[in-house]
Amino acid sequence: MSSQEQDHENIEERVNNRSLRPQSTVFRDFMMSGWDNQEPDIAPLESSKYIISRLKELGERFPGERLIIPAGQYKVRNNDCNYAFRPDTSFSYYTGLGQDYEEGAVLVLNPVDPESKQAQEGITHIPELFVAPRADNSTEAFYKDAHYGEYWVGPRAGLQELQAMTGIETHDIAQLEDALSKDVGTESGAVRLRIIANADQELTQLVENIRQAHGFDNHNDNNADDDKLHEFAAEARMIKDEYEIREMRKAVEATKLGFDRLLTALPEAKDKPRSERILEGAFNSVAREQGNEVGYDTIVASGEHAPILHWIRNTGVVRSGDLLLVDAGVEVDSLYTADITRTFPVSGKFTPLQRKLYQAVLDSQLAGFEATKPGATYSDIHHACMRVIAERLHEWGILQVDVEESLSPEGQQHRRWLACGVAHHLGLDVHDCAEARYESYQGAQLKPGMIFTIEPGLYFAKNDLLLPEELRGIGIRIEDDVLMTENGPQWISHDIPREIDEVEEWMQQQAGKHYLA
Repeated sequence: MSSQEQDHENIEERVNNRSLRPQSTVFRDFMMSGWDNQEPDIAPLESSKYIISRLKELGERFPGERLIIPAGQYKVRNNDCNYAFRPDTSFSYYTGLGQDYEEGAVLVLNPVDPESKQAQEGITHIPELFVAPRADNSTEAFYKDAHYGEYWVGPRAGLQELQAMTGIETHDIAQLEDALSKDVGTESGAVRLRIIANADQELTQLVENIRQAHGFDNHNDNNADDDKLHEFAAEARMIKDEYEIREMRKAVEATKLGFDRLLTALPEAKDKPRSERILEGAFNSVAREQGNEVGYDTIVASGEHAPILHWIRNTGVVRSGDLLLVDAGVEVDSLYTADITRTFPVSGKFTPLQRKLYQAVLDSQLAGFEATKPGATYSDIHHACMRVIAERLHEWGILQVDVEESLSPEGQQHRRWLACGVAHHLGLDVHDCAEARYESYQGAQLKPGMIFTIEPGLYFAKNDLLLPEELRGIGIRIEDDVLMTENGPQWISHDIPREIDEVEEWMQQQAGKHYLA
């Protein structure tokens, strides 16, 4: 029995301490009879059409090596309650499995014999998926196992179903350790292992034990090998295929609906205790209805909370006269997420001061968009956005040094009011491709198929004594999702208003609708 199975059994025993389960043979026989079969859907996923080319590219980068990509395990929230499972991003990308498919599963790319007919045909690896079999009503686990038993969790995809869904040959997870250990060694013709190491710590330790036992005894070298696999998997996601672009458009469309519902709830929510959370609930309800979940913790920040970059407590009051910053995105069932920020005048109309500040941020975003040309880099977007912000801060008398001095590497004083970056890749992760090398990210040319954000802002903290008093406690961010095409950048989120007059009109339209809490 593996340590993972032992831990699972120990947990089951502890759970039984608070529950009196029948153990009689009579009960067993009764529970094993009289059930109709429940068969889950086994249709191929749309993503399965794109998986072959992704796996081929991955295998060609690491010929002769066994590549291991775990889905990961449940994460404990508290006691015996787990967070909802979300598979590791690399696993999802290379299997096409989203939602909660499939805790504990492992994708393995096995290298083919270089002398084989497959190798002569250009095949480097055979992908195999290892998963837990179904615990349906033909097994005792059906009613005994609260983790996998279908009495507890409903029909779930097993070997047959997941193979049909993904197009990947699928095996019982019990065979995994033997499959990983086969032919591992340092001699010529033997196999070395690489794993996406942060997805499943127990499996990573198993892989390391196998490596140590077969001559790969330098832990640092092994870690470096694993990092290279993770790095490649991240950089592979930078160029989105047609399927991914469609999914991203779905995510943005659902996010627009979330903002619609939030604005519909705003008139009744404002000035109430914890009204930030009322609005958070309005947006998040759409995420659950239209997709899998929110792509990240929703930020609903009113007034003095808006300059707090990672405000996710959302316990504040949305007050009339304040600006309201909302950073939110729907993650669709395929796990692709949007990332949109809008800043609203709670009263429905921007004051002259609010209009001036908002327009500066909008002008900064547009400058970043204009810098987004095929062959440009992320750094070009960054510098274009920052120049506008530095010029406005200087114009308003806030930036006390020359604009060029502030923009120089030795200066950067304007970053006091715009500390975060203004662009990042977007996809299966809200900050997608984060394990990529600098030269493949910030220093790389923008290419068709890349999807990213442009998100400048101004963050005037309540306690910032370098600001005029009337500016303290104001935060503004405008964030949109952009697709690079052969003909230049394209706003994916163009249907979500961001111009001042459009935002005010949008708020008025939604305020006239009735919100059902």
